[in-house]
Amino acid sequence: MHRMNIVRALAGAVLLATSAFGMLYGCASAPAGHAVDDRAAAMMKSSFKAHGQATLDRLDQDETQRLCSEYAGRALPQPVVERIEKANLATIHFPADGKLVGDWKSGEKIAQSGRGFQYSDDPKQAAGANCYACHQLSPKELSYGTIGPSLYQFGKRRGYTDETRRYAWQKVYNAQAFSACSNMPRFGHHHILTDEQIRDVVALLVDPASPLNQ
Repeated sequence: MHRMNIVRALAGAVLLATSAFGMLYGCASAPAGHAVDDRAAAMMKSSFKAHGQATLDRLDQDETQRLCSEYAGRALPQPVVERIEKANLATIHFPADGKLVGDWKSGEKIAQSGRGFQYSDDPKQAAGANCYACHQLSPKELSYGTIGPSLYQFGKRRGYTDETRRYAWQKVYNAQAFSACSNMPRFGHHHILTDEQIRDVVALLVDPASPLNQ
């Protein structure tokens, strides 16, 4: 989500260096924020090339991404938090059949898979969720990410209720609805996972038989 910020920082450094050189001659000033943003976007689009399914439309930010980039490194004003969460909550849909929980065994495979959407991946194969890269899923794991909270005993701690199942579905579908500018991918909103895959991931989280809840 914050890929623009990296290039923005690089572009800003170049622009400021150029400005500093110009100021020695009294003919330049620091660039305005929008100028840095415009040049950063131009740098990205000129530096990246479309390759298979990795197309350049990934550089286009929606409103949520734009706001999160704008406030990167700063506290989000409450009105912005509410704006982001309200907009993303509106994107969430539930399965027509009302079934929110699938097979936790399939969910575990999805959570442990980082495959998908890279130019070298087969677009015909289902993508993974790569959950372990940011979360602990089991105490038996030797390595896991800590960007996100531990998911160990997620369902056991929250209760095996309809409310927990609905929350888990929505959180996986679009995390921005509950935590503005979260680093968590919007798996359903961006069609990274199918509804069936989300069901399976939800099962991994809330099924009492899941190893995650032992």
